[in-house]
Parts: sequence; structure tokens; C-alpha cells
Amino acid sequence: MNKAELIVAAAAKAEVSKKDAEAVVDAVLDEIEARLLKGEEVKISGFGIFEKKERAARIGSNPATHEKIQIKASKTVSFKPSKALKEKL
Repeated sequence: MNKAELIVAAAAKAEVSKKDAEAVVDAVLDEIEARLLKGEEVKISGFGIFEKKERAARIGSNPATHEKIQIKASKTVSFKPSKALKEKL
């Protein structure tokens, strides 16, 4: 599912226009992004937790040449599904 499909599904489920659903989806995603940029966790009850993670620098290898390379430290977002979501899956 992509963002456009999510908007269409949300509009149908909430019985609102696509424009209104798009505004809500955009607002939710913007707020999640803003909180993650501040270093905060975003906990959505019954769904899961989004959190910012930092990966340490490490040594890796180029799969084509098997040459050792230095991989820089980086930041990423992780998602941990809630127990309720895991059970549904």
C-alpha cells in the first residue's frame, strides 16, 4: 500500500472526502516525523512504536569484490509492532 492508496482507504472508511483524508494522513505523518526528529518515541496504542535508532560505524564488505569497507554511523527509524498487532498477524 502506498500513500495514495492509504488516503483512498481512509476516506472510504471514515466516509469523508479524499481531500479531508489526505489532510489528516499528512498531518499524522508530519507529526510522527517531527517527534522522531526531536528524538522522541511515537507510541500508538494497539499498533506499535516508532523510534529513532543510531547505528554505529562498522566494517563491512563490498559484495562484488569482497573488499573491506568502512560504513559510516547513521540514524534510522525502527518500528516495533504491539503485542495486539503481532497476534493479529
